[in-house]
Formats: sequence, structure tokens, C-alpha cells
Amino acid sequence: MARKDNRGRNLKVGESQRKDGLYMYRYMDERTGKRVTIYDADLASLREKERQIAREIDAGITTDRAVKKMTVNTLFERYMESKKLAGSTRSNYVAIWNNRVRDEIGTLKVVQVRPSHIKLFYAKLTKDGYSRSTIKLIHTLLYPSFEMAVDDDVIRKNPAKDALGDNGAQAKEKMALTPSQQERLLSFVEESSVYKVYLPMLQIMIGTGCRCGELIGLTWADVDLDKREVSISRQLIYKDYGDGYKFHVTTPKTDAGIRKIPMSGVVFKAFSIQKRQNFLQQIPRSIEIEGRKDFVFMSKNGRPLMPSAVNNVLYNIVAAYNKHETELAKKEKRKEELMPSISAHSLRHTACTRMAEQGLDMKVVQYIMGHADIGVTMEVYNHITERARIENEIAKMDTFQVV
Repeated sequence: MARKDNRGRNLKVGESQRKDGLYMYRYMDERTGKRVTIYDADLASLREKERQIAREIDAGITTDRAVKKMTVNTLFERYMESKKLAGSTRSNYVAIWNNRVRDEIGTLKVVQVRPSHIKLFYAKLTKDGYSRSTIKLIHTLLYPSFEMAVDDDVIRKNPAKDALGDNGAQAKEKMALTPSQQERLLSFVEESSVYKVYLPMLQIMIGTGCRCGELIGLTWADVDLDKREVSISRQLIYKDYGDGYKFHVTTPKTDAGIRKIPMSGVVFKAFSIQKRQNFLQQIPRSIEIEGRKDFVFMSKNGRPLMPSAVNNVLYNIVAAYNKHETELAKKEKRKEELMPSISAHSLRHTACTRMAEQGLDMKVVQYIMGHADIGVTMEVYNHITERARIENEIAKMDTFQVV
């Protein structure tokens, strides 16, 4: 005989009524393989919930066994297969996924992930000290991956939606060398018997604003000393595309990265000195990377400089400068003026800052820097003008005399 509720109504399979009058419906959740119970005080309302569950099953949501077992890692791989990306971009995405996500929520089944999983994951990254930009990058991988699962009717809602919040440590402000720091650093390098060989490279970095990959990818075919211009159309990156880490030639990320930079007098002289240094050092010039050879900046074996090698040079120069400055300040009994840590990127930022300080047209600066978005260029300009405005206002205080 059919079971009935306390009002004599027949109950369906899975339905029951507790002693306190609350109705229950039990069913197998195909997403988890576990039995689930839903409750309602009204039988009609309970059955509406049952119909919603049935509609989801009829729509094919998570009914395929392979789909039910799909992990977030597998979902990400499917998403990446659907995207047309530059090799370097794809490599960066895969690297950050493998380093930050794969062994964390990547192992969860897609159908098991809830918004709380994503939020807790971002909170953990924040606690571990990752910047907001890093967490945002991870979010730009997770969100569209889950969105694809929604479109495929694997899940009903995207668990990454609204999960980013304010997670992530505040990014450190990009630091440019002041004119005084730049002058002192270059003077130190010029007078150094150890580091003088790197003076042309530093002058070219500050004088052109090249990205590190653009700098190390320069060949002498890109440098026209007669027209006094540098052509940027390729860059070198050191990545693993599945065949081990090695150099690859790529185009800039955007069309704005392809440009011809006029040489200043300092940059022209720096390239001339660098060419003479390469000749005198008799560095082999036969090494070829994907059709490009005769690189401007090379190691002793003729290979292009690694990005890490460029930054190591800058680190060592600053360390040597600060050691010298500490000893000199102690001898002269004055306060030391130490140099901040610098990288290839901070010298690029220094280049942009110098151009803004000298009043160059911002569209020209945008072109030279290869910025696709002038907003990036204007950030530097606005910072410079704001600093100048503050300094001018403070200077007005000097007109007042203390009585």
C-alpha cells in the first residue's frame, strides 16, 4: 500500500513525512554520488523542488559519468584548448596554473566546487603574500573555465562569480630612479673597472625604454647607426613549451610593441661602444636562434643574455655601489646615499619617467614605450605632475618668515 501523509494524501517514492509534520524528499545526487534530503513544510512546495531536480536531470546536467568525474584541472585544459593564444602567453598561463592551482582546487571535481571553495582559495593566496595582480590573473583563468562548464550544462552556476573580492596584497609601487640616483649610478659604472663594460647596456635601457625581452633579442640588423634608429619587432623569451627551457623568438604582445625608436646622442654613442666592445672581445657571432643571430648583447660564449643575467648584473652593480658609498660616507663623515634595488623593469620605468619629466608629448612617449593603452603612459605622467604640484606648493612656504 502507498504511504500517506497525515492528511491522507499518497506520498511518492522518496517522499516521507516526519512526526513533526515536515515533509522530506530523498534522492541520489549524481554530482557527488551521495544521498541528499530536501525539506519543506508544504507538500506542494516540496514537489515543485522535486520537479526542478527532475528538470536538471532531464536537461542532462552532470548525467554523464565522465563529466561527473572531470576535475578542475581537466576543465582548465579543455578551456586552454579552446583559446587561440601566443606561445608565451599560453606558457605563462600554464606555468601559473601548475604552480598555484593544480595541487590545490585543481584536484576537485568540477561538480563539487562551490563559491566558498574559490573564496577560501583566494584568501589562502592572500595570506601567503601573493599580490592582487597574481590572484586576478588566476581568477581570469578560473572564471572562464567554469563559465565554459556552465555553457556545457555541466554545472548550473559559476562558482567563481563574485569570488575575487578584495583579495591580494597591494602591489608595490613601481619605483623609478630619481635623476640624481640615475646620474650617480651611471657615473659609478663608468668609473668601475669591473662594471664599465655594462655602461652601454644601461644607457640603452634608460634611453630607449626597451623591455628586457626586447633588449636581449636585439640583433645588429635591428640597429641602424646611419639612420640612428632601433627597430623593435621581435623579443626573446626563455620558456618551456614542452621541449625543455630554451630561448624562443616571439613578436610583441600587441601591435603597439612593434616600433622604431629614434636614438638620442647618448644612445647612439652607447650602441657604437657596444659594437666595438663585441669586436674587441671576439665573442662568437654564429649562434642562431629561430633565424635570428648576431645579437647585440651576448655572454662570452656568444649566446644572448638570459633575462635573469640582466637582472643579476643590475643587482651586483647596486650591491657594489652601496658598498662603495657606505665606505665613502663613513670616511667623509656624512649620511650615506644608498641606491635602491633595481631591475630591468624598473629601468624601463625610469626611462618613461625621464621622458615625462622632460615634457615629451604623451602620445610620443606611448609610442616609444610600446604601450597599447595610453592609460599606462598617463599613470607615469600624472604621478610626475602631481609630485611637481606638491613640490611647488611646499616651496611657497619658503616665502614666509618665522618671526
